[in-house]
Amino acid sequence: MPSDASPSLASSSSTAAVVVGVVVTGDRVLLSSAAEPVRAAIVVDVASGTVARIHTDDAAIDAAVQQATQVIEGGSNLILPGVVDCHVHINEPGRTDWEGFDTATRAAAAGGVTTVVDMPLNSIPPTTTVDNLNIKTTAAQPQCWVDVGFWGGVVPGNAPSLQPLLQAGVRGFKCFLINSGVEEFPHVTRMDLDSAMAALQGTGGVLLFHAEVEPCNSVLNGQNSSGTHQHDVTKYDTFLNSRPKAMENEAIELVISLCRQYRVRCHIVHLSSAEALPAIASAKAENLPLTVETCHHYLFHKAESIPDKATHFKCCPPIRDSANRERLWDAVRDGTIDIVVSDHSPCTPNLKLLENGDFMQAWGGISSLQFGLSIMWTEAFNHGLTLRQIVGLMCERTAQLASLAHRKGRIQEGYDADFVIWDDTAELKITTDMIQHKNKVTPYADLTLRGVACKTIVRGQVVYEHAAGTTPFANTKPVGKLLLEPLSRLSEKRIADESSEGDAKRVC
Repeated sequence: MPSDASPSLASSSSTAAVVVGVVVTGDRVLLSSAAEPVRAAIVVDVASGTVARIHTDDAAIDAAVQQATQVIEGGSNLILPGVVDCHVHINEPGRTDWEGFDTATRAAAAGGVTTVVDMPLNSIPPTTTVDNLNIKTTAAQPQCWVDVGFWGGVVPGNAPSLQPLLQAGVRGFKCFLINSGVEEFPHVTRMDLDSAMAALQGTGGVLLFHAEVEPCNSVLNGQNSSGTHQHDVTKYDTFLNSRPKAMENEAIELVISLCRQYRVRCHIVHLSSAEALPAIASAKAENLPLTVETCHHYLFHKAESIPDKATHFKCCPPIRDSANRERLWDAVRDGTIDIVVSDHSPCTPNLKLLENGDFMQAWGGISSLQFGLSIMWTEAFNHGLTLRQIVGLMCERTAQLASLAHRKGRIQEGYDADFVIWDDTAELKITTDMIQHKNKVTPYADLTLRGVACKTIVRGQVVYEHAAGTTPFANTKPVGKLLLEPLSRLSEKRIADESSEGDAKRVC
């Protein structure tokens, strides 16, 4: 824990040059150096938006509060690091009617998320070249309420663009081993993967895999020889049976073999098949540079409870049964699963809520960016997780995956002053009028969750406030920055240090 300065901030040589304007204080602050929340005052350097000092001594706290021009008071609520959601589909430009930077980052802020990392597909053009990245960042620049990073994409033939994209500031790359659903982002072959992995060797870059492969025969796909479905397409089981666990399991075996061959950082996105967990655990026991995520919807929902025609539950890979869900929770607890993210993947209602309730034709994707922390809060303690583990899953290791662990995901001196003031006892009834993302379609509508973001703070500035009688975002403006620091500026040693430090801090 950092030592406290004397009560007079001006007398401390380490803070003499700091422009002290904002102090965030509360009785339950979860510092990166503490196992449990403590009373603390966080002094923000307003010029840089970073944490200048952290005081836990009562006299120093009082002095910091007295000298501040603005005090943001958490009281008895928790003050946590802002959530880093590193799996978000924003879709702008090109499909802005599905989602956009303004609405997506408003939704993030309303849920205590202070950093999102945007996926490379569903926008037109996709983020597969430096020119395409520049088109996307131009669209994003003026309208982000939280900080935004970007994943690049791996598609057939673009291996020569990968290192230039890293130099331009993407956080890593995403690829599909199966049809992505959009023609401008085709899936890759083994030859494409060999080229991409060779290009990434020695860069510190990470390759994210949508880990499903095509089923081996038409029986697995639920079709007869004419290509029509044998079963009722309004039944969730028809869709579930069309995406069996074998599709994930086989794909993950391929990812592990590539990781073993090239020793490039590999990451499995949105794991839903618990059958793949032994292979993942074995790969980690080999010390392969492999990480894996699951999503809130796989930990919250279960296939048995999804009604007929309820296409707003459709996602790929699918939500599976309750026994599978509990095995995923076991893997979250024991550290086999590294992180939990939203995979916020919205579209327009006409693509999602089909009148005929056809699961096979509806767009696959779940919108939950605004509610991720509440979803996790509702379920995590029932499954034996600690507060420190939740922060590790949603803040620290998500930042680490995106090579942002040197500035995001912790309340620590020198880090960005990104926080959520969190009422952990309040209930959140999800109603359409409170949803900030563009299209108000989500399987969480009308549910009551636990935990509410009272204030969301990005680099020392309040961007969202939840209070009775107030209009969110009414007195604020977009202050989010684009996170385009080239990976090459993070030395190999620093990346290695962050990785080992993250492993050391993992609590299972």
